Amino acid sequence: MESRTASRYSWIDFAFSVVGVCTFLLDWGSDLWLAKEFYCRGDLFWFGVLVGLMVLSSVVVQMFSWFWFQYDRELPGFSEQTTGTGSVFCGDRAKLFCLLHVLQLGFLCRHVSAIRQGFRVWWRKEAGSEYAIYLTHDLSMLRLIETFCESAPQLVLMVYVMLRTNRARTVQFVSVAASAASVAWMVVDYHRSLRSFLPDKAEQRWGSSIVYFLWNLLLIGPRVAALALFSSVLPGFIALHFLLLWPALVLWAWRQGTGFMDSAGGERLYRATVGLIWYFSWFNVAEGRTLGRSLIYHAFVTADVAVLLATWWTYRDPVQTAAYGAAVLLALPLCYLLGLLLKTLYYCGFHPTLPRPLDRDPHDLPDSDVASRALPIQDRAPAALLLNQRMACHAAHFYTDRRRARARGVGGAMPSHS
Repeated sequence: MESRTASRYSWIDFAFSVVGVCTFLLDWGSDLWLAKEFYCRGDLFWFGVLVGLMVLSSVVVQMFSWFWFQYDRELPGFSEQTTGTGSVFCGDRAKLFCLLHVLQLGFLCRHVSAIRQGFRVWWRKEAGSEYAIYLTHDLSMLRLIETFCESAPQLVLMVYVMLRTNRARTVQFVSVAASAASVAWMVVDYHRSLRSFLPDKAEQRWGSSIVYFLWNLLLIGPRVAALALFSSVLPGFIALHFLLLWPALVLWAWRQGTGFMDSAGGERLYRATVGLIWYFSWFNVAEGRTLGRSLIYHAFVTADVAVLLATWWTYRDPVQTAAYGAAVLLALPLCYLLGLLLKTLYYCGFHPTLPRPLDRDPHDLPDSDVASRALPIQDRAPAALLLNQRMACHAAHFYTDRRRARARGVGGAMPSHS
């Protein structure tokens, strides 16, 4: 078990960056292929929905990327860290970077910059490890946003099309597989990024990663399937369902007083995006009573999934669904329940918390007890360290013992725009 106060860029970080861009390109390639299939077959409605999801996701991700670029340029020492890296994030190329975002290429450009910088640091042993890590942290959050803005809705659409037509072509299976791979990779990558902010952290074990991956998959999968089943019998009401839930979720995010972005406009965009993510999956966005919020969320989603499945069962075609109807009705609730049990197991046995017990050596603690000293995450970083405070704030919310966090002020580095 390795103890350390600052993460260093490694070949694993480089591998995650390469696989991340490959997954991104595969996902977009399969989307374009499927869109072409819809258009050529005359399915203009599904073509329009798919293209709309792609455009919406791209615009949202580019906006986040641009907001962060403007903020990062003002950080003390950021220009010095990025000078000579060959990155488009340098101040003298701001107009070029703006054009790339307008052309919807900013996210891809960040991927390329992260791989280029990571190759220099890991393979050539050049300076700039902090900047390479900074880029990978931003990419992990952008992939999270892109996944739930585009990949998760696309999964609903793909399953819906299969159910409505009662058949599936190869391109549809490829698109579903690519979207599922994107979601799965985001889960592991985002969690791994947060773990790197524990100053005295152990390397994440495979057991912890697998449990974390499985409970997310088992909670998101039934949610997506229930939405698709509901859409297959009442296609006109799925938009109404979303429009009823999304504003309430955005309001809940606002009531929690999130402070992720550095401007009021950016924070409104963030809260709107959080509402969209919560439509599919839970993740914590603010310090406080996380257990209570999680219980409220999962109780609500469980009831919503039950209503969606009951509606589908009532209005389904008994002949067309005879082969799988009863199995689906039984399997989806069981999968969701198993996901909740695995999530409980993860938080009981694998989830690190802050602060650590002071009477034990951190090298002797199991994976579940790894924690930093009773200091804010930012206070453990050297003054010259280029710290990604956006993700550090999320890490503080994710790992800190909520009973002591407010007294210690962990996660208070980012301003709140309530």
